[in-house]
Amino acid sequence: MKISFASTQGLRIEAIDIVRALNMILMIFVNDLWSLKNIPIWLEHVPRGVDGMGLADSVFPAFLFIVGLSMPFAIQARRQKGATERELILHVVTRTIALLIMGVFLVNGETINGNATGMPRLLWNTICCLSFIILWRKYHRNDSTYEWTCKSIAILALLVLFYVYRGGKDEDLKHFAPQWWGILGLIGWSYLASGLVTVLSKNNLLVIIAGWVFFSALSILSHAKLIPSFFNFIPDAIRGGTLAGLAVSGALASYVFQYYRNKNDDRMMTLVLSMISIVWILLSIATRPYWGLAKLGATPAWLFLCSAFTLIAFLIIYWLTKWGKGFWFDIIKPAGTDTLLCYLMPYFAYALMRFIGLHLPAFALKGGVGLIKSFLFALLCALATRLLVKSGIKLKI
Repeated sequence: MKISFASTQGLRIEAIDIVRALNMILMIFVNDLWSLKNIPIWLEHVPRGVDGMGLADSVFPAFLFIVGLSMPFAIQARRQKGATERELILHVVTRTIALLIMGVFLVNGETINGNATGMPRLLWNTICCLSFIILWRKYHRNDSTYEWTCKSIAILALLVLFYVYRGGKDEDLKHFAPQWWGILGLIGWSYLASGLVTVLSKNNLLVIIAGWVFFSALSILSHAKLIPSFFNFIPDAIRGGTLAGLAVSGALASYVFQYYRNKNDDRMMTLVLSMISIVWILLSIATRPYWGLAKLGATPAWLFLCSAFTLIAFLIIYWLTKWGKGFWFDIIKPAGTDTLLCYLMPYFAYALMRFIGLHLPAFALKGGVGLIKSFLFALLCALATRLLVKSGIKLKI
């Protein structure tokens, strides 16, 4: 069954941008919780091996789901501009490579040996992020010489970092290596899987459903240890099924959404997507006794439950925008439209705070006051993103 995206309502859905923005604010917020003490345990990550999840454990899977949710619209927009299937696949692959590169550089910063490398972690992260912005910035078309000069400098900087990097302890120094790919790398692999499924489906809902069934089953088979070791060469973000499954779940929801949008039937769309959410919750309940509910284990129950929660959040935001309440979120919208740039902002903020010697008082780093501090920090990152975008700095990968 083919789903038409030739809608007069446009291919950019405000609710998707808002949900992505809210998710990015939450991501920055929970990533800043390390700086706090005496905060509710339900806000934090659940330790490895524990059956359960906190708020922090729902943010990353929600982002992957939103990647899939926006995928069909992004692909169709390129099709309408004349992109061939080959060009679409190349776009997915090149975008994946960009995410992998950024993920690997940032994850190496987590284990950097400052003395052996010749620079501390904060400086490493700052140079990396600045290079990413220069390399993937959207330049004006008439600035080709300036663009390639800037990009060459960024590439040279990353190559130097690659060469000088040393990580680990003094007695066991290690060279630059992929390690676990990092958050951006995991997003990259998931994007590759869901992107190829979306492109190759050619808007056929049955193919998307088959893709969802495949990755959901792969998640279950992986945890049941039924995947032959022969396939270990495939990155775990794809082979494990769960992370790619989150993105494909978002794509599935997107196609169902568009099907009823074409019929101008928002009520039935809401009913069907709500029923899908219920099915996912039931699948989470059914699989939890076998492998638990855990982010660090990337269990099937985590896949299904986080997909359901994110879909419900999207439906709520969609109706708010239908009722003309989208302006409520104007202050954070840059986090949803220029998400990668917003994601990089905390790296600059932490380095700046260290450089100027800013130390917050103890009372601002614990309890409710500390939580307000972390929330305001996330809002400031969104505001900084807005200012950079207004000054002409936008990223495009």
